[in-house]
Amino acid sequence: MESASSRLTVIGIGYLGLTHAVCMAEIGHDVLAHDIDAGKIAKAESGESPFYEPGLEPLLRKHLELGRLRFTTSIEEVAEFAQVHFVCVGTPQGTDGSADLSYLWTATQELARHLTGPSLVVGKSTVPPGTARQLAERVGELAPAGSELAWNPEFLREGFAVADSLRPDRLVFGVESDGATELLRAVFEPLLTAGVPALFLDLETAELVKISANAFLAMKISFINAMAQVCEAVGADVAMLAQALRYDERIGARFLAPGLGFGGGCLPKDLRAFRHTAEQLGVGSVVDLLGTVDSINLSRRAKVTELARNAVGGSLDGKRVAVLGVSFKPDTDDIRDSPSLDVCDRLISEGAVVSVHDPVALPNAAIANPALRCAHSVCDAADGADVVLLLTEWSDYQAIDPAMLAKVVHRRFLVDARCALDAGSWRAAGWIVTVLGRP
Repeated sequence: MESASSRLTVIGIGYLGLTHAVCMAEIGHDVLAHDIDAGKIAKAESGESPFYEPGLEPLLRKHLELGRLRFTTSIEEVAEFAQVHFVCVGTPQGTDGSADLSYLWTATQELARHLTGPSLVVGKSTVPPGTARQLAERVGELAPAGSELAWNPEFLREGFAVADSLRPDRLVFGVESDGATELLRAVFEPLLTAGVPALFLDLETAELVKISANAFLAMKISFINAMAQVCEAVGADVAMLAQALRYDERIGARFLAPGLGFGGGCLPKDLRAFRHTAEQLGVGSVVDLLGTVDSINLSRRAKVTELARNAVGGSLDGKRVAVLGVSFKPDTDDIRDSPSLDVCDRLISEGAVVSVHDPVALPNAAIANPALRCAHSVCDAADGADVVLLLTEWSDYQAIDPAMLAKVVHRRFLVDARCALDAGSWRAAGWIVTVLGRP
């Protein structure tokens, strides 16, 4: 292959694809982004992101105005535009827990069929090991001679995706030739010059870096929540326990926050897909480990429902519950596998009337569950409530005046499922406060 120009394309403008396209434009490339959804394309062309991500829209508008970023529904236009093509389509969870790779296969094959010269197709989706090898063979069959496939897994945190793209802690590439290595070095040269470490690996190892990292982070979250269960049994304080553990450099501070557990479009899906892969490979220890991690995570949702039930006297039927936060984490409107919405579903199934508030995710929540009463202020959500549940730790909620909120509720019961509020100030205002894992 010849050396890369400053042009590249991005296939799929969901969360990963749009972020990648915008950030590649920010580091100096001319980017053409593609999607089969004309509605998504029109929205992006107007300078509006289809999802909430801090800092993304200003960069989107900037590069639209500069002409460095364009959008299209034409795969033919994409194929002719550049030599390097990033495939960023989703790999959702299938009915059996495995990753659904149909969108990835379709996008990659369609691109390969239309390529007009030697090209590098770069997958970024999270996939089971062995997927890239199979796709590479298909690209070799369909694309012009000299074309090949590489893998560049993403490590984006929702709410921090722009920073993670422009200042990643490492870049991982699965490659099969020196030519692919040179092209990728050229594409990411601004980041490499800035000192970002780069690892050039085989395809299978590159795939495993992503899924094993997510599995480890999920395991770390479930570990501290398992310790919360022990703390609840013996009267210890999981927040203080976590603080003490963080001082151990071998353990570290990140992903050691006790609470309601993880959700979103990555950790749960990737954990279950990895477990499915391990089962197929006959690696029983991984199957058992990841199954336990998933089970611990889901058990915290049942625990919060139990605490809400106990707070209102043993039955939720007809009781009014105020829920603060419905996105799976702060700083995003993503409600995929949201622990909060799962708890809401459980409450509603037991007859509760649930009012929810969230700084940005209410429109998505209303679509996901029409039975929810969506309130546009915390006070509206808590009006007449028998119990208030903090289920997503938005920083906005730390500014709530407990005395003010006490005036609108029916009963002053608070369940803090994220260990995020100052329980002392709430108790001083007359609230009965329960915090997961704390006495």
